[in-house]
Amino acid sequence: MSKILIVAEHLNGQLNASTAKCVTAAGKLSPEAIDILVLAADAAGIAAQAAQIAGVSRVLTVERAENAQSLSAVLAPQVAKAAAGYSHVFGPSTTFGKDLMPRVAALLGVPQVSDLMEVVDAQTFKRPVYAGNAIVTVSAPAGAIVATVRTASFPAAAEGGGASVEALSLDVALPTHTRFVELKAGKSDRPDLQTASRVVSGGRALGSADSFRIIYSLADKLGAGVGASRAAVDAGYVPNDMQVGQTGKIIAPELYIAIGISGAIQHLTGIKDAGTIVAINKDAEAPIFEIADFGLVGDLFTLVPELEAALG
Repeated sequence: MSKILIVAEHLNGQLNASTAKCVTAAGKLSPEAIDILVLAADAAGIAAQAAQIAGVSRVLTVERAENAQSLSAVLAPQVAKAAAGYSHVFGPSTTFGKDLMPRVAALLGVPQVSDLMEVVDAQTFKRPVYAGNAIVTVSAPAGAIVATVRTASFPAAAEGGGASVEALSLDVALPTHTRFVELKAGKSDRPDLQTASRVVSGGRALGSADSFRIIYSLADKLGAGVGASRAAVDAGYVPNDMQVGQTGKIIAPELYIAIGISGAIQHLTGIKDAGTIVAINKDAEAPIFEIADFGLVGDLFTLVPELEAALG
């Protein structure tokens, strides 16, 4: 019977939604238990949030001053130590998880499955390759497995759980060769792109950074996050942290509106798990229309203001 440990991702005392998505993925194995590991300097608030996720058996906390920042070199030895007795160790396929989980797998001497998007059985999983153009089935050898979960492929587990919270004491020496200097992060009043239920994205057809104001305006009307195609980012219209796609952020909002985006395969890979896709483009043959649920063919500078006006 599987027993799964999930490493919680958090920042500034808030649990990232990716953790609840990992719980959903873990649930596909019908495990004996799903435990969440919270590593922090002060874990109480984060642990309380994790305990509310349905399906979680226990929340294990490790409080150390060294855990004040999520440094993978510092966290990995602790995760590896805590993983004793677990059949699977999951982390999100985010910047946090991609940095941390390979170190954990190396310390444990076990295989890692990256970007897990579907669970077949306890040792077999599906994951995308070639920018999402193909899906491969991978089978890990018997024994413990470390995996990063492609969060766009799984909905967040519901709240309403009541897991117990237990402090964990780990006798593990931490490396000193890595130290925290500073964290620089963009600030926005809009919803976070990777967790927003609605996202409006603009492409190169906007023509300039100034023209992106109509994207921001529509997004504000919808209470949506704002994204962009790689072409728009490369053109300098918006910063690269707004890029959606295989080489940017892979997202799965309930509603995705693509404006002036032709639909290169790398972009489509990043949005294929969206609930409803709406495309606005003057080219009726644009690839984006092949996957769009609703499409508007015409001048975006005319259609977008009309759409915003219709929203009231």
